[in-house]
Amino acid sequence: MIEFLHAFTESPILRRAVASGALAGITCGVVGSFVVVRRITYLGAGIAHCVLGGMGAAWYAHIVGGVTWLHPLHGAILAAVLAAVVIGIVSLRFRQREDTVISALWALGMAVGVLFIQATPGYRQDLMSYLFGNITLVSPQSLKLTAVMAGVVILLATAFYKQFLAICFDEEFARTRGLRVEAYYLLLLILTALSVVTLVSVVGIVLVIALLTLPVATAAVFTRRLWQLMLAAAALSVVLVLGGLAISYSPNLPPGATTIVLAGAVYLLMLGGSTLIRRLRPSRR
Repeated sequence: MIEFLHAFTESPILRRAVASGALAGITCGVVGSFVVVRRITYLGAGIAHCVLGGMGAAWYAHIVGGVTWLHPLHGAILAAVLAAVVIGIVSLRFRQREDTVISALWALGMAVGVLFIQATPGYRQDLMSYLFGNITLVSPQSLKLTAVMAGVVILLATAFYKQFLAICFDEEFARTRGLRVEAYYLLLLILTALSVVTLVSVVGIVLVIALLTLPVATAAVFTRRLWQLMLAAAALSVVLVLGGLAISYSPNLPPGATTIVLAGAVYLLMLGGSTLIRRLRPSRR
């Protein structure tokens, strides 16, 4: 830990990693609460795996097409939002085929990404790191994009909190009150897509859903209201991301995987502790 703190004061790369991790943690705590309560983690997983296709296409256009201003995260944003809209429309209109479409998009996004990466000449390790994440490789441009996305997500989640609350807990009642349920549901999926993109550089595409759900599941053990869950999950997510980064620094472990293991351990400890307390608590008669 001492080595990590010393490196933090000396290294701008590590400071960018900490800033990116904090932004991603806040974002995933806020949106992850809606995702878990609405029970749409499987939709988030489908969106997450479409991201690689957009990244691969953007990288190909950057290297081969000469579009120098294009960044892999630009492609990730476009692919994630497009996947969110397609999945949302299918889940609203054709529920019986929802799992098939999600599986198809999941596989297609990954396959397209791998093909574009393979077709792009030159160094590929930086792009492939998005599969499992490497927060220490966050560039200044990536940090700016992450900050913008986090700001947009938090702003929209706060502005439409009551509407999201309604569609998460009682969709039919919200519809009878005249709320445009379909529109807000699509907006929630788009926010989920943007959150996924912010988390990709932290833990990677493969583990992004774990970070989107584990802190929320842990915070749900000791919270009762949605706004409390969001605040607790956001704070816990930041602690877990930065804790994973600090723990992995000295032994040179993968930061993303370390963060997920830490999050899983905290969740199991919290769940086991709460279960033990309930069993030891004397029953009221």
